[in-house]
Amino acid sequence: MISAIIVENLERFYAERKVVKGISFSVRQGEIFGFLGPNGAGKTTSIRMMIGELTSDSGRIEILGLPMPKDRDRIKRLIGVVPDHQNLYDRLTVRQNLDLFCRLYGVHFSRVDELLELVDLKKHAELPTGSLSRGLRQRTLIARGILHKPQIFFLDEPTSALDPQSGLAIRNLIGSLRDHGTTVFLTTHYMEEANSLCDRIAIMHEGRIVATDTPEGLRMHYGRAVIRITLKDAVQPVEVQLNDPEGSRELAGYLEAGRVLKVHSQEATLEEAFMHLTGAEWKEDDSAHLPSGGAA
Repeated sequence: MISAIIVENLERFYAERKVVKGISFSVRQGEIFGFLGPNGAGKTTSIRMMIGELTSDSGRIEILGLPMPKDRDRIKRLIGVVPDHQNLYDRLTVRQNLDLFCRLYGVHFSRVDELLELVDLKKHAELPTGSLSRGLRQRTLIARGILHKPQIFFLDEPTSALDPQSGLAIRNLIGSLRDHGTTVFLTTHYMEEANSLCDRIAIMHEGRIVATDTPEGLRMHYGRAVIRITLKDAVQPVEVQLNDPEGSRELAGYLEAGRVLKVHSQEATLEEAFMHLTGAEWKEDDSAHLPSGGAA
């Protein structure tokens, strides 16, 4: 099976500044792959090169075995896109927006009712999109993006600035697309979103990919899983790092000596992994919108 996406040594300059610095990665068919990084890391520039909105200064992009931008027109019919800005026709209703894109893609109009049901917009179908909340507009964009049943679905910051309920609904929608066989590529600056939704993550920082792995793999290899131990003869709890052989030996020693009163574990986090890999502090500008939990 060919990879859904292959990117090799991709670079992009703005004026004299290199904003994407030789990134390489591949995306497997049927997975949710995420770019995780703070605003300004190069995520949006990278996705715009992958979907053919920007040309690269060097490097190679292959989408479903087709070179971008050489086969851009063929690729456009195989992918769906939700950009980082909401570009709907505000005076048209939700249904009219979707009808318009049915015409453009040569898709039968019966597809609109399927999509309205899928994204839970049936009761809003006859309202102008300009009157909808940001969350409902984002659902409309997702419906438009998958209208032609693309093999790969690109989403740039899909839940940015959404309220908790809308953010969770969008994440559940994205998870259901993966469950039905669609490859999903998304960018996000939300740790919890990447952790709960993505099968694999590439962490981006200052235009570079610093690590690629599953969320669990990133946490295990670069995070700091610790156990806090309350000892019989100590005033303060002792902290032991689990993924350190010395820490494991220390814990075993306390247990053998019968000194342990209480044990509290703390899992490693993606934030710790990011800080370990980059030496930078993580900032989420509008993280308050994120609900606990996430899509399956």
